[in-house]
Amino acid sequence: MRKWVSRTGWTVLGLGLTAAVGLASWEPFLAEQPGPPPPPRHYAAEIIRDEFGVPHIHGHTDADTAFGVAFAHAEDDFSTLQDVLAMTRGRYGAIAGKDGAGVDYAYHWLDARETARSQMASLSPEVHMVLDAYASGLNQFAQQHPREVKLARLFPVNAEDVAAGFALRLPFFFGMDRVLGPLSEGGPLLPEHGPPLGPAAPQANGDLLPLPLAGGGRGVGQSAFTDPPPAPPASGRGASLPLPMGQDAAQAGSNAFAISPARSGDGVTRLFSNSHQPYRGGVAWYELEISSDEGWHFAGATFPGSPFPFLGHNDNLGWTNTVNRPDLIDVYKLELDADGMNYRLDGIWRPLEQHRVWLPVRIGPFTLPVPRDVWRSVHGPAIVNAQGGFAARYAGMGNLKSLEQYYRITKAKDFGEWQAAMALQGVPATNFVYADKAGNVAYIYNAAMPDRKAGPDWRGLVPGTDSSLIWKGSIPYSSYPKVINPASGYVFNSNNTPLLAAGPGSELDPAKIPALWGVELDMTNGARRAARLLAQAGPITRARLLTIKFDTGYERAGYVSAMLDAIAALDLKDAPELLRAQALLATWDLTADGAGGADALAVMVLEETMSRSYNLKPMPDARTELAKAVTHLTTHFGRIDPPLGDLIRIRQGSVDLPMDGGGDTLRAATSWNVDPDGRLSVKHGDSFIMLIEWGRDGRVRSESIQPYGAATTRPGSPHYADQAALFVARRFKPVWFTREDVAAHAKSRTMVSN
Repeated sequence: MRKWVSRTGWTVLGLGLTAAVGLASWEPFLAEQPGPPPPPRHYAAEIIRDEFGVPHIHGHTDADTAFGVAFAHAEDDFSTLQDVLAMTRGRYGAIAGKDGAGVDYAYHWLDARETARSQMASLSPEVHMVLDAYASGLNQFAQQHPREVKLARLFPVNAEDVAAGFALRLPFFFGMDRVLGPLSEGGPLLPEHGPPLGPAAPQANGDLLPLPLAGGGRGVGQSAFTDPPPAPPASGRGASLPLPMGQDAAQAGSNAFAISPARSGDGVTRLFSNSHQPYRGGVAWYELEISSDEGWHFAGATFPGSPFPFLGHNDNLGWTNTVNRPDLIDVYKLELDADGMNYRLDGIWRPLEQHRVWLPVRIGPFTLPVPRDVWRSVHGPAIVNAQGGFAARYAGMGNLKSLEQYYRITKAKDFGEWQAAMALQGVPATNFVYADKAGNVAYIYNAAMPDRKAGPDWRGLVPGTDSSLIWKGSIPYSSYPKVINPASGYVFNSNNTPLLAAGPGSELDPAKIPALWGVELDMTNGARRAARLLAQAGPITRARLLTIKFDTGYERAGYVSAMLDAIAALDLKDAPELLRAQALLATWDLTADGAGGADALAVMVLEETMSRSYNLKPMPDARTELAKAVTHLTTHFGRIDPPLGDLIRIRQGSVDLPMDGGGDTLRAATSWNVDPDGRLSVKHGDSFIMLIEWGRDGRVRSESIQPYGAATTRPGSPHYADQAALFVARRFKPVWFTREDVAAHAKSRTMVSN
């Protein structure tokens, strides 16, 4: 008997050890495997780093330069690059656990791999070679630094992997999470809050008065990369998983300004780029300057996983972006049969496509395989939950023209070439604010708005039984709302409606924007401030433009007014601490410059209100928000009026500096982590900032700054946080753009090749 028990025990132990080994090792072998490496070709690039570690990358060909871009970025942030690559294989859960598995589900649900595979042949040979070279640069770095590789069998990567990353992440820049979230949690699409979206008339105070027109889009909100909301389990049933993200959905306030030479006061054309992004992760800006002997020359910033800069300037022109929120996603209610395996379309039952995927979920040393089902109809990707079947259709579905478009606009020589590249409509959303050395300034409401059929309520669920409602394309680029060279001499955007973009007398005609497009109508506080400050008489000089950009003021309008008024109306006789806070807020001067005693309290009180306003949700309870802020401040500071700079900090390694501004001010500290000492460490807001100027001599000059440095995930690097002091002081560093300037300021030179 004892022998039998002993043998049984050893058997159980052996099975347990076998299972443990299996859970610890299965993922690299059963996960999506690397495809063939890029075609063998020799690449060589020179990487010169300046005094701030910014890489200046030069190659004989554009492909050589792209190889260098990948290698230089990996030198500074190989960790995040690998996260992005894991996403393109459905393997991020093996790194990031449950959160990563949500990204992996979205990868399968959107069929990102098939999009990349089917569309690679449509890319020009030049773009294909750039993608091959970029993948080769990543492979070369991984080969030389094997101890830094996070996942077995992640490398080699190829051009298709790079393209799949674009197919996966682009839909989340225009709000895919707002659609998938409620569906994956087992319910139907949630109704939007606020007025119908459609044409609107600008008012004198900068607010918008929606006109009572029928129709309009859902106006999905900006998406988030960090702190994600719940997202879909693969079948739509059971516990939800987080989604991959584009930008920070809870946050508003990216800024873009272009000033014509006629309005600048000194004949200089100026473009101010101030896109707000997370400070870390897959959509954190990475600064670089690139050049090749084939004429590719550009300075700006990109995201991990891209060989192309996404904003900045070449010799002749430049642009920047802010997130817009058109209705680019439609959700169809499917009529399913009793078994839930077929859906009715035009009176005919069709099979609902279904396949099983296995999501890797890392838990400690183990990686668990979690099965999920992915559904698809002719409408697009689908979810089946307790409420039925739902399918989504979205702008840019199934195409990769964004890869072509980004490459072409970086190489454009003038406004005509730039617009021709924009007309490819590969980038399905984001505003573009443009300027060039010829003095042109422009605002483009870039959005591949679906060419919808009038009739149904496109705000909510669309009947999935009628194939005539399955739109096939988008409106042409020529119809996009645009403001080009307005009489005001300036254009701007701060994540606000396109109906306020150029000042009194130069705005778009609301009557020319159909309700079916679902163009947003709301205003952020930053936009209200920008509209007021830019519209003042006189030239918009460099000094005035800088003052506007770093403005910390709030307008007493919109959600700001609503929350302050609600707090002022509270009866707080039963809560002495809240009563004192109420009185302090009544003295606030509506600025977050750090000079006033009420600044810290006000910024904390308004943070959740700002987030909800931007995402079209109801205002939070005033007493609750006041109490939260008071509790936090008294707990960690022993007072309700600490200096703002004691509360809001820029922190990276040993660097710990005070920050001004607040959520949705033009000087933006939009969201933060709450550190153990109660300080609020900014994680999103003013990030990569660039001021670009074309003088009377036609030469371009630019300056830039970032919150940390060039090597944000390399604590041992001197460039881990070397820009922080300049950043908090509102100062810039020069961008070395010409080969002569780069050589004169070179601190290191490296030749890289394969």
